[in-house]
Amino acid sequence: MVQIENLTFGYRKNNTLFKELNLQLKPGNIYGLLGKNGAGKTTLLKIVAGLVFRGSGNCSVEGFNSEKRIPEMLENIYVLPEEYSLPPLKIKKYVALNAPFYPRFDHDQMKALLDEFKLDENNRLNQMSYGQKKKFLLAFGLSTNAKLLLMDEPTNGLDIPSKSQFRKVVASSFTDEKILVISTHQVRDLESLIDPIIIIDEGKIIFNQTVESITNRLTFETMSKVDEAKPPLYAEEIFGGQAAIMRNETGRDTRLDLELLFNGVISNHTLINKEFEN
Repeated sequence: MVQIENLTFGYRKNNTLFKELNLQLKPGNIYGLLGKNGAGKTTLLKIVAGLVFRGSGNCSVEGFNSEKRIPEMLENIYVLPEEYSLPPLKIKKYVALNAPFYPRFDHDQMKALLDEFKLDENNRLNQMSYGQKKKFLLAFGLSTNAKLLLMDEPTNGLDIPSKSQFRKVVASSFTDEKILVISTHQVRDLESLIDPIIIIDEGKIIFNQTVESITNRLTFETMSKVDEAKPPLYAEEIFGGQAAIMRNETGRDTRLDLELLFNGVISNHTLINKEFEN
């Protein structure tokens, strides 16, 4: 479990990014950490991994202070960053050097994932394309079987078939003992995978709900025009009409439109969150 309590952090003395932030992440969930560029998503992942130090408050992973980065904690964390550089090694050499740091590393799983991504273990990492490198890092990360996986914009640089592959291998590799946090601003790439949904804006968590809770309280409608007698919580223009978020007053089940939800929460999170108060 990841426990963040009253966290305060700023890169500069007079520029606070997080102030008294609280968040709990539990096993068995693939969390979607959504937000605009600059909202603090990457920084929050770095704090959880102990790569940057909080100003005050606490952040623990499996009971360990994340800042101390002790081996017992690190063997259960894998970070897939948005930006990275890889050494001029063959895949099999990289695996041989780094797999021992993860006691539950599964070499058979790694081979299967390399086959899925059509990557040869004799390929040199520095000669691979950006998309191939990301697939390799994903394959390695899943094969560690770490209890906490932190992925920052993992679908950046992947083409449409590769994004489908990404969703497939993540879903098939996930188990109830793991926590996966996927940070992204490309919400449509991952809407069938992530649950719960956490939205962060300007260093604050402004929304944190499960998909079940969202679809119980809200409906996502397409209409030719807005009914002024029954105004939506949020609406935006689309071709031929409007896409709207409405109160679910009849218990209808509609498909979650994650991009519409994200835009609605960013536009007026206070109004949207009121629907979850009772």
